[in-house]
Amino acid sequence: MADEKNLMEEEIETITLEFDDGEEVECEIMGVFDYEGKEYIALIPDDGTDDVYIYGYKEVGEDEFELIDIEDDAEFEKVVAEFDAIMAEEA
Repeated sequence: MADEKNLMEEEIETITLEFDDGEEVECEIMGVFDYEGKEYIALIPDDGTDDVYIYGYKEVGEDEFELIDIEDDAEFEKVVAEFDAIMAEEA
């Protein structure tokens, strides 16, 4: 019975985002996904909202990665549409 319980308690990975204004938000890493040859990461902020943050994702070393702001509005809209499509498939 204990083994079954351990399988259900999946470890949740989190990171802390710090914004330009100094505000810090703890986020759960929802997952990394590919779109048009680039990697993106979806984060769920622990702030009581239904928001999802999406950033570009780049591995920079073992267990290290960089978040990249998506500056281009058209690219951001396409990435959000891809994320929505992935979520719809999993539902």
